[in-house]
Amino acid sequence: MDTGARMGIRIRTTRMPTPTPTSRTGTTTRMDEGLYKLTSWLSPAYPVGAYTYSHGLEWAIHAGDVGDATTAESWIAACMEHGAGRSDAILLVQAHAAASSGDSTYLQEISELASALAPSSERLRETEAQGAAFSEVTQTAWGADAWARPPYPVALGAAAAQHRIPAKQTVELFLHAFASNLVSACVRLVPLGQSEGQKIIAQLMPLVETVSGEALTSDLDDLGGLAIRADIASMKHETQDVRLFRS
Repeated sequence: MDTGARMGIRIRTTRMPTPTPTSRTGTTTRMDEGLYKLTSWLSPAYPVGAYTYSHGLEWAIHAGDVGDATTAESWIAACMEHGAGRSDAILLVQAHAAASSGDSTYLQEISELASALAPSSERLRETEAQGAAFSEVTQTAWGADAWARPPYPVALGAAAAQHRIPAKQTVELFLHAFASNLVSACVRLVPLGQSEGQKIIAQLMPLVETVSGEALTSDLDDLGGLAIRADIASMKHETQDVRLFRS
């Protein structure tokens, strides 16, 4: 017999209700479904093999162009602002618009252009292999149209449109993932410390915002780049003797 019973006290237990998440106005809030999907799709754990590609960085590190946090940040920023980061962001936004309007012909044209813009065989393999893997797993797990070998930014833009995820949110997180993957390669190859890598990602945030904003107001006529050293690095990597990455 417990203490309350011995003393003649009747104890009534009350089950507390499960709290409901509320906003400051008191209305029930819901998780952002689009953000949840994008976080999953662009996670390093998503099976597209992004961690196996360095975008030519492996050769740049081997050649001495990148050797510390400062040169790593400058290299990645150049790729984002003047190279594939910017071009892929524009292609993603255009693919999103084409898929949103149901214009499959224009979407196919964007896909073919994205492949044609790859400056080397390894970079072409990188974007098409990741695009094919993304398309396949996203169709299986989340429900989206799958193509044979769509370039990665085109596949992502089209899938986001099919799931009614805004282009702005998609391109911002895409560029964040682009930078994060290159930082991860630097952490392993330079090598950099984990804290140094995260600091680079934090410092690149304003550039992610700028490039994504420009992509949202650009069209295919605005495509072009000037990250020549990065393009050469991707070509040189093809014949590099010792390689950990596929590009």
